[in-house]
Amino acid sequence: RSHSMTTRLGVLLGARCGASAAAARAAAAKRHVASARTVHARTVRQALGSATAAPAMVDTEAAVGQKLHGWTCERVEELAELKCMGMLWRHDKTGAECLSVAQPLEENKTFGVVFRTPPESSNGIAHVLEHSVLCGSRKYPVKEPFTELMKGSLQTFLNAMTFPDRTCYPVASCNLQDFYNLVDVYLDAVLHPRALKDPRVLAQEGWHYEVEEKDKPLTFKGVVFNEMKGVYSNPDSLQGRTLLNNLLPDTPYGVDSGGDPREIPNLTFDYFKGFHERFYHPSNAKFWFYGDDPPARRLELLDEFLRDFERKEVTSEIPLQPLWAEPRRVEHSFAVGKDEDISKKSMACVSWVLSEDKPNLETSLALSIMDYCLMGTPGAPLRKALTDAGLGSRVIGGGLYEGLVQPTFSVGLKDIKETDAAAVEELITKTLEKVASERFEKESIEAALNKIEFENRELNTGGLPRGLALMFSAVSNWNYGKDPFEGLRFDAPLKALREKLVEKGEPLLEGILREKLLNNKHRLTVTSKPDFEESSRIEAAEKARLEKHRTSLSEDDIEALITATKELREMQETPDKPEELASVPRLELSDIPKETLKIPSQIGRLGSAEVLRNPQLTSGVVYVDVAFNLRDVPARLLPLLPLFTRGLREMGTKKSDFVQLQRRLDLATGGISASPLISSKRNSDEPAAYLVMRGKAMEGKIDSLMDLMGEIATEVTWENQSRFLQLAKESHAGGRSSLLSAGHVIAAGRLGRQTTTAGWASEQLSGLSQFEAVGKLLEQAEKDWPAVEAQLRELQSCIFKDACVMNLTADTDVLTRLDSHMETFLKRLPEGKASSPFWVPELARASEGIIVPSQVNYVGKGANLYKDSDYKLHGSAVVTSRLLGTTWLWDRVRVSGGAYGGFCSFDVRSGDFKYLSYRDPNLTKTIDNYDGTPDFLRDLEVNADMLAKSVIGTMGDVDKHQLPDAKGYTALTRHLLGETDEMRQELRDQILSTTGDDMRRFAGALEAVRSGPVCVVGGEEAVRGASESLGLSLKSPLAAAPGTA
Repeated sequence: RSHSMTTRLGVLLGARCGASAAAARAAAAKRHVASARTVHARTVRQALGSATAAPAMVDTEAAVGQKLHGWTCERVEELAELKCMGMLWRHDKTGAECLSVAQPLEENKTFGVVFRTPPESSNGIAHVLEHSVLCGSRKYPVKEPFTELMKGSLQTFLNAMTFPDRTCYPVASCNLQDFYNLVDVYLDAVLHPRALKDPRVLAQEGWHYEVEEKDKPLTFKGVVFNEMKGVYSNPDSLQGRTLLNNLLPDTPYGVDSGGDPREIPNLTFDYFKGFHERFYHPSNAKFWFYGDDPPARRLELLDEFLRDFERKEVTSEIPLQPLWAEPRRVEHSFAVGKDEDISKKSMACVSWVLSEDKPNLETSLALSIMDYCLMGTPGAPLRKALTDAGLGSRVIGGGLYEGLVQPTFSVGLKDIKETDAAAVEELITKTLEKVASERFEKESIEAALNKIEFENRELNTGGLPRGLALMFSAVSNWNYGKDPFEGLRFDAPLKALREKLVEKGEPLLEGILREKLLNNKHRLTVTSKPDFEESSRIEAAEKARLEKHRTSLSEDDIEALITATKELREMQETPDKPEELASVPRLELSDIPKETLKIPSQIGRLGSAEVLRNPQLTSGVVYVDVAFNLRDVPARLLPLLPLFTRGLREMGTKKSDFVQLQRRLDLATGGISASPLISSKRNSDEPAAYLVMRGKAMEGKIDSLMDLMGEIATEVTWENQSRFLQLAKESHAGGRSSLLSAGHVIAAGRLGRQTTTAGWASEQLSGLSQFEAVGKLLEQAEKDWPAVEAQLRELQSCIFKDACVMNLTADTDVLTRLDSHMETFLKRLPEGKASSPFWVPELARASEGIIVPSQVNYVGKGANLYKDSDYKLHGSAVVTSRLLGTTWLWDRVRVSGGAYGGFCSFDVRSGDFKYLSYRDPNLTKTIDNYDGTPDFLRDLEVNADMLAKSVIGTMGDVDKHQLPDAKGYTALTRHLLGETDEMRQELRDQILSTTGDDMRRFAGALEAVRSGPVCVVGGEEAVRGASESLGLSLKSPLAAAPGTA
């Protein structure tokens, strides 16, 4: 949900990768989010399964009433689904609670502390405080212990999150000492932050007036201020926030915990301190541990901090929203560009509060099943009715959400005519009435039950630590005074529901639908309308506010502000003292393994196919990846590939229409997907380019999985014009959202398309070129469908051939039983091998300005170090790039400049180096900072501590923890890219042996970026204002086509 949380780190950690890796991560994230949406909070718990390896010895014995390290055990629960024990402890002195889950099978240890932080206004206090407490503390008196941890930790997760009613501080690491270091820094940060004594932290992270000279205007600056400007520039985010604030108006959800940019400047230092004093107390804290670390030591660590506090009465309970007697309606406006076509740009969303309180586990699971049956697949009746109506481009709302004190349900349409809002509401109501009277189909219910059970048992959380996902599930109850263990269970209620719904055929879901939706008067309809003048009004109001304040200031007041601006900047740019930096704990280089981590993989053949077999502990789940070479795909068809891959699963086959196909998938498998994998290869001008089909199922269902994968590849039908148009409209709407919310990704793609074939091809599939191509494709599909259908068939014939690469990941014994199933699949594929030469695009360099309706900018600049300089790859470049992101760019672009993110990426495969900023109030100043990077490096004094931190942090990225399926997929990508263990070991040796001289030498390579092209995504005034000095070629991708209104 767009309003569910804001985070301190933003995009910083996820941005350090090449274009292909970014695309792969995005695809993986989408898969995880999509599956999580289906079953919501209940999907993130599961048994790690029947692993055969001996678990680490962890003492999990505890008894109710036992006293240990200042804590008393209140509950001991066997978590059968997780195959481990959970213990709930209460701190004797403060009343703090700790849920300690001892999981000997989990090396990725997780800790979190959660405070209830109900906001009273939209001044962003909870969000600003979340940022600020990580800016130095009692034990760690440096400006940014958070960034020091990023520099020198093997962390697998390090962030902080503001939800609408709580603030979470989670960390994770596989290294025990590193884990303890993270816990120690975070505990000191939340309980003893320096921000309470230094108003400059609030000024930096929240907001401040900035003026550098007497004759210059006042401006607002601050990291959270600019972050939320970016959020409020996105119509989707604004719609979600408006919905939440008005659906539960008599609760803390009636205001924006992230902060409204119009309200953030009302936040005072006294209120800031008072909020921390009220809510950041152990008596208001819930602590979480999960993993194979010693449980007793957890309590000891916590007591070392908590023993200094006394028990305190904290009023932080989240009040329930009284249910309404009559439905309500709200309208609001969002900004659009002056040259956009707004004839179909409105949104309408209908939302309900489903109950007066949080439901029990069985009811919650029943709601999830109902949600899946209504909305969970393209063929689900409510989603399908809205899509088929042709009123809008994309279903919005997200369906069921259980992360608040009361569950909600939301559904609507995007890109509708303003006059069609009532028709959307009527269609939703009529469809729900029809489903209630005709009943849900039995197969749909069975598919929902199977999907929920599979995802709970697999617990595939992607890049998110399992312990963190489980913490979120526990807290979704725990935060509201409910049983935290209930959020970690599913077996018994799922079994009971299967009996009621399938075996007995009880009309349970229909009863819930009538009670919670049709007969529920607590319903809100939100209509979001585009407005050409909204952006101007917002900017004018801010300028007027600043001018009014300036006129109230005396000459002395202005001088004081100028001095404060200079002092803040001086503080931000003054390095911490070496002795203070040394206080932040870190590992030693000797703790880092010298040998590269290998993924065991056996390579063989089955007929024309190459087969990789990856033995992993997968609890009986079989993961199948099939990579088809894209060599034979003509360049003219590349922009069609994303819609082609989606259509494979959502257009239907000769045996089943797309509704039946999805149901068959959910009844028998954990899902099937297809996506492109395009990347540069080291020491080669040719890219690696594949379409990868991915599927997963329990071993007993492998026949069904391979039959479905074969059917999709060979029997997909392309005749359904209306269905394809629906997919294309959804894709185009998603592309528009990306332009407004992920401008840094767009800018990176535009820079990458100028340097390598892989970069060019990737941008055809996922960047601005893709957005423009889908717009043209929509017109063609409406006017000349046979031509588009022929292109889709041509793609199919170009791609699916039996000379493919199969990648199997499963338990060792299961791998020995899969060959016959794979051979049956391969026999269905046409014979052949991709043999055409790769694409040869023209790679022209140019600087671009991409104009969108936004209050902030996304600024990129780059070059290819292999082609634009004489640089030869050395592993120290990876260390240096990471260092820049946590020092120079962090300090100048984020801390001093006020952007939400400032970072760089270096792709060792392609040689592309890119600077990028995220939600940035500046433009040319940011580019000046980029251009100052070589000088910063040349003057850099690299001491032993800085060097060790940089290397250790880099190795944390290199050796990132992965779940079994991710390890298997990594083995496949390394094979396809020709990256051997020897190549990886050479790079690792170079990383570990990096010196200060290596870092300084990298400055020479970065000189090439000074003269490299720029790409800026931002508001019209900012982009046009910089276009002449930067030589920008301007584009307005959201502008209406000539002749449209």
